[in-house]
Amino acid sequence: MGPYKKHWFTLIALCIVMFSVLGYFGADIYRSAPPIPAQVSSSDGKVLFGREDILDGQTAWQSVGGMQLGSIWGHGAYQAPDWTADWLHRELIAWLDLGAQERHGKPYAHLTEGQQGALRAELKAEYRRNAVDQSENLVVSERRAQAMAQTAVYYEQLFSDAPAFQKSRESFAMKENTLPSAQRREQLTHFFFWTAWAAATERPNSQVTYTNNWPHEPLIGNTPSSENVVWSIVSVVVLLSGVGFLIWGWSFLRKHDESLPDAPRQDPLTTFALTPSQRGLGKYLFLVVALFVFQVFIGGFTAHYTIEGQKFYGVDVSQWFPYALTRTWHIQSALFWIATGFLAVGLFLAPVINGGKDPKFQRLGVDVLFWALVFVCVGSFVGNYLAIAHKIPTEWSFWLGHQGYEYVDLGRLWQILKWVGILLWLVLMLRGVLPALFARNKEDKNLLALLTASVGAIGLFYGAGLFYGERTHLSIMEYWRWWVVHLWVEGFFEVFATTALAFVFSSMGLVSRSMATSASLASASLFLLGGIPGTFHHLYFAGTTTPVMAVGAAFSALEVVPLIVLGHEAWENSRLQSRAPWMAKLKWPLACFVAVAFWNMLGAGVFGFMINPPIALYYIQGLNTTPVHAHAALFGVYGFLALGFTLMVLRYVRPNMVFSDGLMRIAFWGLNGGLFLMIATSLLPIGVIQFHASVSEGLWYARSEEFMQQPLLQTLRWIRTFGDVVFIVGAVAMAWQVVLGLAGKGSVGHSQQLAPGIGR
Repeated sequence: MGPYKKHWFTLIALCIVMFSVLGYFGADIYRSAPPIPAQVSSSDGKVLFGREDILDGQTAWQSVGGMQLGSIWGHGAYQAPDWTADWLHRELIAWLDLGAQERHGKPYAHLTEGQQGALRAELKAEYRRNAVDQSENLVVSERRAQAMAQTAVYYEQLFSDAPAFQKSRESFAMKENTLPSAQRREQLTHFFFWTAWAAATERPNSQVTYTNNWPHEPLIGNTPSSENVVWSIVSVVVLLSGVGFLIWGWSFLRKHDESLPDAPRQDPLTTFALTPSQRGLGKYLFLVVALFVFQVFIGGFTAHYTIEGQKFYGVDVSQWFPYALTRTWHIQSALFWIATGFLAVGLFLAPVINGGKDPKFQRLGVDVLFWALVFVCVGSFVGNYLAIAHKIPTEWSFWLGHQGYEYVDLGRLWQILKWVGILLWLVLMLRGVLPALFARNKEDKNLLALLTASVGAIGLFYGAGLFYGERTHLSIMEYWRWWVVHLWVEGFFEVFATTALAFVFSSMGLVSRSMATSASLASASLFLLGGIPGTFHHLYFAGTTTPVMAVGAAFSALEVVPLIVLGHEAWENSRLQSRAPWMAKLKWPLACFVAVAFWNMLGAGVFGFMINPPIALYYIQGLNTTPVHAHAALFGVYGFLALGFTLMVLRYVRPNMVFSDGLMRIAFWGLNGGLFLMIATSLLPIGVIQFHASVSEGLWYARSEEFMQQPLLQTLRWIRTFGDVVFIVGAVAMAWQVVLGLAGKGSVGHSQQLAPGIGR
């Protein structure tokens, strides 16, 4: 550890404490998850359904795309309703009408204000009361049983091909006969009921529901809890305190920066011949841009479904490629190409770290890993199609088809195989890194040790996604899903990217090893301090208790703190171009890293904190404000990182290549401009308008057909087309540059090579 003992002890202590917090309150989620009643019956003794029927309904929901078709507890897609909020409101209205007919012989809407108030008071008392007994049986009133039955009929027809609901299916971007089996449709209604029941029923010895009073539903007093408001204020205070201490430390406590070392006359990474495994990385780069272009085009296709619902410019394609499927492919292809970009840069660095040579059979391992990635990608996409088209047996859907959970949609078999591929990458990395790490020399190896640790975390923590199954309780599933989506992606990939860049720049002689090591260790501590327990900010309303909300709100606010200084990081990366003449060949990879810093600040920082405090997320979870953050952070940060790594690796595996400034300007500014336009002209305005509706009426209304199909929102969705087209042009230009580079087009003559020996 040497001079970095304090950095290492700080990082290790933080990881131990933060993972202890994550584990302790994770156990609380297991203990306190909303009960799934063993039996649901009416007060006249009629058994309505049981626990297995609810779980069967959960699997039916998964088989139609799950979170890719509407949302549950606010998590999922945004075109169809949030089924929890929608079911709850429909059932409440049905109950009020039944009560009005029983008491007064006319509909609820025709009652006097006093009569309506009396019924609403009775409604609130019945729905918020926890009627689960010691045997975990739930008894509902006869009136509520009738309301449930009426609501179920609506959903059974909506998910079929009933002509009366064709217009609604089109508005919700649902294909006809979404769930063909009548039995499965009935089971689906049981699951929807249970999620709404948990959202309306108070925890024992508590005045808040199992979902912390989410969603906003004034009819039964579902409004923000006092704890929600308190911890929202605390999160803002924590953010301001963190920013203040960061600025204090940056200004007064840090040591003066070391003088930058003299840049070498030649790029040190080009002073040795390419190894066989490095020469084999070209196909990885092609896979990155191929999946990238596919993802962008399928994304534009999916966005158009928010306008026409079942058609693409008048052509009905929903029966073959429905919204739930194309949105699945859009998200999964993004994860595949971004991950492939990260894997490629790791495989490029492994021989560099190993002294410019491959371990035995490294090229074979690189080739096997590539074809394994292709196999898993194609297999999972085919499985998604077969599941949503209901062309495979029900019992195979979760394993071979679609898990139903956003970002981990691929069937469980493909998920396991993907993890096996990541573990193979880990082995290939360690074979190159460990010999250098344990070599007996006096070289400073602290940065290499941190890089090794981040590689190990990437390899191992994806396995957290296997800790839930097809019939696992929804709250518990959400806990483990966010280990993958938040902790694995936003935590350890961030540390790996920061450390890999620091290693590259120090290996180039552009920054000192000590400066790179100190900065990387400090950054890792800052990222993980808020990032590990900050996982809970996704779980405020997922059937968790107030302490989970408190921890998530307080620590996730700290995630924003390191993003404050990213403007300085962008400036540091940008000025590296002038450090040496040969850095001109890395102009465009560096430009991508500068873009990463910008979008990290705006997308992850500003837009992330916009939806982070519990009081904010209470009203806007599941609205178009969420994809504002998702697009700006996932592509703006990790997408640009993967593209920057791709361009950097391309520059070295094709040493004669020169980037086309014209093509790269179109690519860089098209991607940045297109992303900004789709957010500023469509997603964010729609989200703000929905936010107002959610506050004034309730989430059910902000996601309703009536609200979402009004002309203004339709126009805003059309306007998004301009941003999409600009983005697509940028994506195609980026892909074409990579293809030209791999094909050897636009290369300088051999006499002008920077590294005459690199191709040998």
